[in-house]
Amino acid sequence: MNEQTESKFEYVGFWARVGATLIDTIIILMISAPLMYMFYGDLYLYSDDFVLGFVDVIVNYIFPLVAVLIFWTYKSATPGKMAIKAIIVDADTGNRPTTKQYIIRYFGYFISIFPLCLGLMWVGWDSKKQGWHDKLAKTVVIRPQNRGVESVKFNV
Repeated sequence: MNEQTESKFEYVGFWARVGATLIDTIIILMISAPLMYMFYGDLYLYSDDFVLGFVDVIVNYIFPLVAVLIFWTYKSATPGKMAIKAIIVDADTGNRPTTKQYIIRYFGYFISIFPLCLGLMWVGWDSKKQGWHDKLAKTVVIRPQNRGVESVKFNV
């Protein structure tokens, strides 16, 4: 895409992204909760431990990381974003982000969460609807335009 072409996309706002995240969370929980209960039983439900063991690390930390990176790499979106017809693109060119950008974006979520989720809420105030994780990775989340939100422009 170039800036001469009228964009048929819009930046995806806060509440749509919250909805997409809820869909993704439900999918991950439907997979991880039964596995955790199968391996740890009631200990999984009532333990105060941050990590219960090796299976906990694989199921709750490694699996989500790998799943998200695979979806981003092959679809430019997680199932939740696909449900709202959103994709992640490079903020400057509108092209598919690099693997490096995806990795920075994933770990940028932790930076966005730490100060009272301010980096996630930033999507609601930012003109390009970028959270801190998007800014760090130089990405934006877009979808086909449908409500007159500001048109997407790339610096090519």
